[in-house]
Amino acid sequence: MKNLFVVLLLISYLSSCAQKNAQNPFGLKITNNYKAYQSAIAKNPNNELVDIKKAIPSIVLDVRYATKNNFMKQAMYKQARAFARKPVVEQLKQIQAALSKKGYGLKIFDGYRPYAVTLSFYEKASNKEFVANPNKGSKHNRGCAIDLTMIDLKTGKDVPMPTPYDSFEEAAASRYDKLPPEIIKNRDFLINTMQAHGFKVIYNEWWHFDFNGWQDYDLMDIPFERL
Repeated sequence: MKNLFVVLLLISYLSSCAQKNAQNPFGLKITNNYKAYQSAIAKNPNNELVDIKKAIPSIVLDVRYATKNNFMKQAMYKQARAFARKPVVEQLKQIQAALSKKGYGLKIFDGYRPYAVTLSFYEKASNKEFVANPNKGSKHNRGCAIDLTMIDLKTGKDVPMPTPYDSFEEAAASRYDKLPPEIIKNRDFLINTMQAHGFKVIYNEWWHFDFNGWQDYDLMDIPFERL
């Protein structure tokens, strides 16, 4: 009887674990319940995923994954919005103010990305080097990564950079040096500005910046329309 009880308890535990981790094949801790997300905010307001455009109206959005104009060739988001954790947005606000004094502004391509989208990217991407491995999750899934560039405030046009956004070219690397001096100057100015405000560029994408302290935030899988 005792052994039967232990077996039933084990089955119940395994079933519970399976349901908990059904959202991903790696057993990661992922917040996909809106009530759990609200509870996390109540405990720590920094957990809030803030709508970047609402917080910083002067920022330009070009959310490619809400269109077919991306490497996936299909819309991955139902809404063209960009979110990030509260401290991330506070730093972006300071960056926008600093850039505006020099005639520049930020254009956001992507921010928080639901985990389910990261899974789709990895499954379908031809070059896995340029997409996050879902077995660990992405900084985007934590609301702590931003894809962006600069615009010229006078013309409204993008400041020339080494490659287009989401390029798989070698020149997309943040230290690639076989470029015209003016392009390197623009790229490095953006990188230095971001890093001075608590971000770190990743080695193979000049446009991708991770927020220092991303480890403090959980992976998320809540769609934009719920935020």
